[in-house]
Amino acid sequence: MLIDTYGRVATDLRVSLTDRCNLRCTYCMPEEGLAWLAKPDLLTDDEIVRLVSVAVTSLGVTEVRFTGGEPLLRPGLVSIVERCAALAPRPRLSLTTNGIGLARTAGALKAAGLDRVNVSLDTLRPDVFATLTRRRRHQDVLDGLAAARAAGLTPVKVNAVLMPGHNDDEAPDLLAWALENDYELRFIEQMPLDAQHGWTRDDMITADEILASLRTRFALIPEGDAARGSAPAERWLVDGGPGRVGVIGSVTRPFCGACDRTRLTADGQVRTCLFAREESDLRGALRAGAPDEEIADLWRTAMWGKKAGSGLDDPAFLQPSRPMSAIGG
Repeated sequence: MLIDTYGRVATDLRVSLTDRCNLRCTYCMPEEGLAWLAKPDLLTDDEIVRLVSVAVTSLGVTEVRFTGGEPLLRPGLVSIVERCAALAPRPRLSLTTNGIGLARTAGALKAAGLDRVNVSLDTLRPDVFATLTRRRRHQDVLDGLAAARAAGLTPVKVNAVLMPGHNDDEAPDLLAWALENDYELRFIEQMPLDAQHGWTRDDMITADEILASLRTRFALIPEGDAARGSAPAERWLVDGGPGRVGVIGSVTRPFCGACDRTRLTADGQVRTCLFAREESDLRGALRAGAPDEEIADLWRTAMWGKKAGSGLDDPAFLQPSRPMSAIGG
């Protein structure tokens, strides 16, 4: 198993399949994009499947989430999902995506064994979407969400970040839309993950502010810690249920004490936390011919050194050493 010195056990693996993305979200990267990883630095499809296999068969991982950048840009995605779904014990498989391209791939991903998706969508307004992402692809995301629901990739979860002066007034509208379409909405506090290091606490819409906005239209009943478990989102029943809404307060309501995640970057590094500044190289061992047990030991050692918290609750916190596109959200 992957246990740390604080007794936390990692059972949830986040795998970044690529650092590339077809959007340029203002809170993630500059308009001109980033210097992408060279292809030889990226894990191959076989290497990804092997590392996932080690995690599942030797280290107790039960859930695998494919992320990016934008994972739908990975040419071998469907095959990777299919091969991971064939592992025994079979992990639960999910995908975090911006939704562009999901309309044409949702059916194939479901057939390959993907269980569900998280789709990022911050606004219902096409013009605001274009401002936030620097791309006019709003309808493509809506089509991708509908295709995911039709394919049975449920529950379809929608991740939204509220930005001051852009969409900070949209929380109630987003929730009404999500309930109408049977999507499960999660609001996420904006985190310091932008490559240009423009994040400041003063500009962040907090979890309390999100909840206050939602309560202008909806009655919210907290599900409580027992229902939450190790999930990052606090959840509320909306108007008595069955609809729910979640809020991930990574900055103002850190949940590090219950964290059960381990992360694998697109270039084969273990990260114990999204905001960690240290990485442990598995790609080098893999390409040097290390057997599975040696790779598992390297992974165990990396996780043993996991820190107590992310540091986000420290007012002096600085941005992580690599942008989110290279790490995986």
